[in-house]
Order: sequence, then C-alpha cells, then structure tokens
Amino acid sequence: MLKGGAAVLALVFAAAAHAVDNPFPRAADAYVVKRDGRLIWASGADERHAPASLTKMMTALLVLERGQLEETVVVTRAASRERGSRIGLRAGDQLRVRDLLAATIMHSANDACHALADHYGPTFVPRMNQRAATLGMKNTQFVDPCGWDRPGHYSTATDLARLAEVAMQHPDYQRFARMRDTRIGTLDGRRHFNVRNTNHLIGRYSGTVAGKTGTTGAAGYCLVALAERDGVRVTVVLLNSPRRWTFAPRLMDQAFSLQM
Repeated sequence: MLKGGAAVLALVFAAAAHAVDNPFPRAADAYVVKRDGRLIWASGADERHAPASLTKMMTALLVLERGQLEETVVVTRAASRERGSRIGLRAGDQLRVRDLLAATIMHSANDACHALADHYGPTFVPRMNQRAATLGMKNTQFVDPCGWDRPGHYSTATDLARLAEVAMQHPDYQRFARMRDTRIGTLDGRRHFNVRNTNHLIGRYSGTVAGKTGTTGAAGYCLVALAERDGVRVTVVLLNSPRRWTFAPRLMDQAFSLQM
C-alpha cells in the first residue's frame, strides 16, 4: 500500500495518464488517433455513430479487392438519380470502374458509388458486412453503399480506423486519394466530368497519404486522414467534428511529435 507523498504522486500520475488519453475533448463526438497502428488517443471510440461517406471506404475496398478496374460499368437509372455530392452521371452512361472509383474516393460522388454497387449486383451490401466481419469491425453495420443516414447503418471510430488501415494500403486508393483533381469521361468520349478532391488536407498538410470525408445531417462533419513522415504513419478518425480541418492537423502534429 502506498503512503503519504507516494500516494499523492500516484494519483497525480494516474490523472495525467487519463488526461492524455483524450487531449482534445472538443475535437469530435468520437475520435481515434493511431501511430504506426498503435492507439494513442481516443474518445468515444466504440460508440455507434452514423458514418456518412466514410462508408465509401468499404465500397472502395471491395472494388479494389475484386480488381478488374478496366471493366465497363453501365450507369443505372437509380444511380443517376442520386443526390448530394455527385458528378452528374446519366442513365446509360458507360465508364470504367477505375474512373468511377476515382470519383467515389476523391469527390465522394454518390452517383459514381451507387453505379459501382449496382454493377456488382444486389449482394454488394451483404458483402460489405461480410468484409467488415472479417476485419473485426464488431460495431459496424452497413445498409447503404454510399453512407446515407438510414436505420441500422452505423459504425464506430475504432472500426473505421481499422477499415482505413486496410483500404488505404492499396496503391490505387492512395493514388486517387492524393490527387487534388482529375478529369474522367464516358467511354464514347461524349461526356466529361471534372472531379475535385473533398479532402482539404491534400496539398496543405505535409505527408498526407490518403483520406476520406463524410457529411450528413445525422453524422455531422467526419474525416479519416492518413499521413506519413520519416517512416512514421498516423491515422486520425473524427466523427461529428465541429472543425475537422482544424483538429485533424493538430492531432496529427501532436502524434508525430511524440517521442516513442
């Protein structure tokens, strides 16, 4: 048993250790910071939240794992009617899987994402959930491939960090996620689409490797960001952050500065 001053010191150190677990309590409703795969700080990490377009990381992962990025996709009427973030696809447009994937990752385009899901058939969402299970995402359930607010569609900061670590290791994901903008078109050359990255860290935060943004009414402003400096890799997940473009760089800077 500790006595006197030793007991006081133990309490002080315990309080300090607890505080450093959540150094930015106002960063988001839930967040996770990992350095080289190791959890550094977190708050509400296992609480279920609407993930918004962070969902598209799983859509992208399934597409990348299947391969065949040169396949032709015929845009369905349902995909062409998607709202929110979109590039303006029309029913019957034909594009390569690769180009629709770029629009999904970079611009979070719901019409492109929906077109990809339709291309792979009605089992696509069940396969999203099967893949989540194999990744150990125990508090995640997908109902929609694009991330709309729907009953039963949820995830956690912990699960989304795990998903990001796997999806963002793919070279094609990183290549698209690093591009500030690009131009894609239909296979007949008649229609072209300018695709701009929604990730404001691209070109602004040194070492940015990849990321994904998401915003809905229920989810608020969300972000997954991955950066690497001097061989050290930092992953940040923010769910419902009031200032994601302010807090993400702060969290990453502090994680990079740790002496470990």
